[in-house]
Amino acid sequence: MKIFKEFKEFAVKGNMMDMAIGIIIGASFNKVIDVLVKKVLMPPLSLMTDGLNFQDKRFVLREKIVDATGKLITDEVAIGYGELFETFLDFLIIGFTVFILVRFLNGLKNKAQDPKDKTVQTPKDIELLSHLTELMEEQNQLLKKQQK
Repeated sequence: MKIFKEFKEFAVKGNMMDMAIGIIIGASFNKVIDVLVKKVLMPPLSLMTDGLNFQDKRFVLREKIVDATGKLITDEVAIGYGELFETFLDFLIIGFTVFILVRFLNGLKNKAQDPKDKTVQTPKDIELLSHLTELMEEQNQLLKKQQK
């Protein structure tokens, strides 16, 4: 019974919900990037390279072997470098997009944590720490004056 109570506390705290939301959004984001690369970026790149389809590009290590009746005896063995190129492009786009998003969110977070910026409401904990810092600086100034 204790394990169920701990699980309930874990789920209610939001850790599990935050993780689930992140996974769902990540999967959807992956689909968007996949379509962006395959349907938006690769066709113009293929056009610029005179109709070259990167997805079909591969190094054939062993050709497929077919008998006289057309029955497949052995499959082709090939290294699909075109798919690797597309996947690498996916990775670069996702990485750059996440970088821009995190940079934007960090800017908002830094702005919210600046107690002197009155355009954004500062969280109470940051505000209290700021007041404590100011009081400590005042106290240090008073102590320095008393020592002189």
